[in-house]
Amino acid sequence: MCRNIKTLFNFDPAATDDEIRAAALQFVRKLSGFNTPSRANQAAFDAAVEEVFQAGHRLLHALETQAPPRDREVEAAKARARNAERFGHKSPA
Repeated sequence: MCRNIKTLFNFDPAATDDEIRAAALQFVRKLSGFNTPSRANQAAFDAAVEEVFQAGHRLLHALETQAPPRDREVEAAKARARNAERFGHKSPA
């Protein structure tokens, strides 16, 4: 999985449409190999982003869990700690 795509389910506050769209964009970029598509491919690229966004939106709103929502700040701190251990330096707070 692309490291730039973050888990969006079961957070408080819930994922925004902008976050879901950003994940869709990253996914389509990964699949296509294009960071920015050519004019010839722009319409297909944009349509794919929209389709992935819609599927992601439906998925996130249909999922259910009994687990308590995760806190974004706590999860960000855990990620910084993992990166510090992985790369051997301190992450900015």
